[in-house]
Formats: sequence, C-alpha cells, structure tokens
Amino acid sequence: MFRLTLPESSPCFHSVLFLALIFSGCSEPAKTGTVKPKDSGPPPAPVTGRSAFQRMYIQARAWAPDAQPLRLSSFNLKEVASGDGKCGAWQATFVSQQRSKARSYTYSVIESPGNVHEGVLPGREEAWSGPHGQTQPFLLQAVKADSDETYAAAVKKSSDYLKKNPGIPVQFLLEATPRFPNPAWRVIWGETLGTSDYSVFVDASTGEYLQTLH
Repeated sequence: MFRLTLPESSPCFHSVLFLALIFSGCSEPAKTGTVKPKDSGPPPAPVTGRSAFQRMYIQARAWAPDAQPLRLSSFNLKEVASGDGKCGAWQATFVSQQRSKARSYTYSVIESPGNVHEGVLPGREEAWSGPHGQTQPFLLQAVKADSDETYAAAVKKSSDYLKKNPGIPVQFLLEATPRFPNPAWRVIWGETLGTSDYSVFVDASTGEYLQTLH
C-alpha cells in the first residue's frame, strides 16, 4: 500500500493534521436528551402556631437560656392562604429576666413583602423590667392545644356569627393574663384586633372553650 510520509517541518504536514482533527471531531455521535426541569417541591403551606412557636423558641433559648414566651400572634400572607387554624407567618415575643431584655422573632414559610423572610428571623432587643400590665410570661409546656384545635373549638361556638359573616379573615393571639388561670388562645375574626367585633377565648392547656367577646 502506498503511504505518503511528510516531514513534521513541512507546512503540508500541519494542514493534514488540522483536517484530521476536524473530521475526528465530526465523527463523534451527537449527544441527545432533554433537560429535566428542577423539582421545585410542593408549594409553601401554612403551619400551626405551636409548630412555628417551637422553631422560634429554639433560637430564643440560644439568645437567652432563661427565655420565656410572652406572646404569640399570627400573620395572614397573600401568597399563602390561611385556614383551619394555620397561617403562613407567626410572631413571638420572648423575655429574659436575667438579661432584663425582650426580643421578638418571626417565622414565615415564604419570603413576602414587608420585611417578612422565610424561616426564623430575630428582631432587636428591647428593655424589659419584668411582668407588668395584663400580659405575663408563661411556660411553653403549658401550651398543649395547638391553633388548629383552638380554631375548631372556636368555630363550634360561633356558628351563628359565621353564617352571618362568611369569609372574614382570622387572627390568632396567645397570651397569659389574669383573666384566665392558664395561657389562652384568642381567635379573632377581623382584619385586626382593633377592628374586630367578635373573638373567642380557648384554654391553651386544655383546649376548652372559655369566653366569647362581641
């Protein structure tokens, strides 16, 4: 067989080598396949008050080992529909007697306008000189009834009101006051506590109905 041999210093040698590299690249089979979209997972879902409370309590205890809850309240987000005692965002205030400080934390299942961030976000420390006024710190262990159980108990006592006022937003507030022996949930129908004309108190320790305010 006739074989052409070119010296490496020859210009023809480099031309032949360049063409060989081109044709060898073209001979590779083209890779085929479809790009799989990323799995974004299930959409954010609202959570109960106690679920959010426990997440914030962990960070509060890291801030102050003696931290005790003072208040828990809910937020309704446009991006995550609230329902059946579950909300997209919650805020808790904790106090430390040793530090003479109070600190609020928020927990949200999603980023939302208005400085609402996903996960637990601590706020600034504030001065706290001890229990005063109506609200008092309480033990997290005293909260045995969750917000979904509380909502169900409140609805049972509010059938007439709900028939006349369907679709009203619901807020939740958990506090310990001299009004009741145990911490109590307050289920509030209305945009805000100040504008609400109807709310129901439920014992946070037993889940029993306590009182209705018109």
